[in-house]
Amino acid sequence: MNLEGRKIIVNKSSSELAGMLKNPEDYKDLMPEGLQSFEAREDGFKFGLKGMPEIALKIDNVSDKEVVLKSASSSLDFALTGAMNPLNENQTEVQLLFEGKFNPFIKMMVEKPLQNFINSLTDKIEQL
Repeated sequence: MNLEGRKIIVNKSSSELAGMLKNPEDYKDLMPEGLQSFEAREDGFKFGLKGMPEIALKIDNVSDKEVVLKSASSSLDFALTGAMNPLNENQTEVQLLFEGKFNPFIKMMVEKPLQNFINSLTDKIEQL
């Protein structure tokens, strides 16, 4: 299952964004409304949103071109990538891409909430 967020322009350099996204604590500010729990860890974070189970993410890779977050749970196989394209010294185009391997039943249950989550994250990133 692949989902995409809309492309946005962020008024920060890609290296500035990458520096921020290396720090698990900084992800709390990007979480959507309805955040019920957030716990920063050494290599990632765990969060809970209203109406959804807690999700643990590991910061897998951060560069000036992309940020890759992967599921910290062995039972769920997915990655959320923030593709970053520097436009100039102070602006970066960002798009969130979700790739997950789910059975058809799970896909049916999670597709809409995940798309809403990606849209909400995109809105928060755009405000940086």
